Amino acid sequence: MTKKVGIIGVSGYTGLELIKLILNHPYMEISYLAASKESKICEIFPSLKGVFEFDVSIADAKIASQKCDLVFLALPHKTAMSFAKEILKFNTTKVVDLSADYRLSLENYEKFYCLHEDKENLKNAVYGLVELNRQKIKSANLVANPGCYPTASLLAIIPFLEYINDDVFISALSGVSGAGKGLKESSHFVSVNENANSYSPLTHRHTPEITQMLSLVAKRAINVSFVPHLIPLTRGMLVSAFVSLKTKIDPLEVLNNFYKDEKFIRVRQTPVSIKDVVGTNFCDIYAKQNGSHLYINSAIDNLLKGASSQALANANIMLGFDELLALPTVGNSV
Repeated sequence: MTKKVGIIGVSGYTGLELIKLILNHPYMEISYLAASKESKICEIFPSLKGVFEFDVSIADAKIASQKCDLVFLALPHKTAMSFAKEILKFNTTKVVDLSADYRLSLENYEKFYCLHEDKENLKNAVYGLVELNRQKIKSANLVANPGCYPTASLLAIIPFLEYINDDVFISALSGVSGAGKGLKESSHFVSVNENANSYSPLTHRHTPEITQMLSLVAKRAINVSFVPHLIPLTRGMLVSAFVSLKTKIDPLEVLNNFYKDEKFIRVRQTPVSIKDVVGTNFCDIYAKQNGSHLYINSAIDNLLKGASSQALANANIMLGFDELLALPTVGNSV
């Protein structure tokens, strides 16, 4: 049975990726697109001219609920929760939120973002890391789609939590699309081209998300030091995590056992490459031990596994479809 889905905040990079994925989905139909002003989707994204021509409305929660079985919210934090709160009032429409509004505990959210305006739904939101919460997602009405840095970091580190000490150090590299379409001096071509730099070292907003989830899974406090870097790529993300071990292990055996049933986790025998995952829903992971030191290396497409294709996987599960439907497996590597 075909389900009708909508996207609010469709004018950004993740909005376009969602459209492309849904157009290839056998059982989903786009019934509603919304942004901050009225337009045609092919005017926002000329690449869709002659492929998909659809009106873009000014966002209205009630209309979205009437037209959709599920709505993707591709909005900034704070704005997203205002729409989720209204949509969920009608009890007819499920929500996958790609912002940070429902990913964190109330304490962490208000410490690192702003006051939360939807505490009731926050209590019931399911964190949408599919490999971790698949069963909970099945019955969820609201899923908080993880951030790109947390997705790559958590998938790399979680398999080793029982073997490692409590301090985790993460160095991560991201393509410029992770900054969104908004104009910023730091993401101008002349700033990014032939350049690399860290930003918000040890204070980045994704640090509490990574810390919170690692601590929940480990059932003990995990201390995370996280430093993100901007590199001159359009898309893609590479994470290098460094931890100390409590015991000797075979890292690749641990990964293979932990992810043996996961279709979109690929355990690599050598360090991973961004180019191998761009355009796909895969997360590639590698790990190597040297004495008590363990290095864990992961790569994802920040716009797909770190945002839109992960959101689609969540939607598939929430709507009762095969989780793998329309998830991309072939990227742009040469």
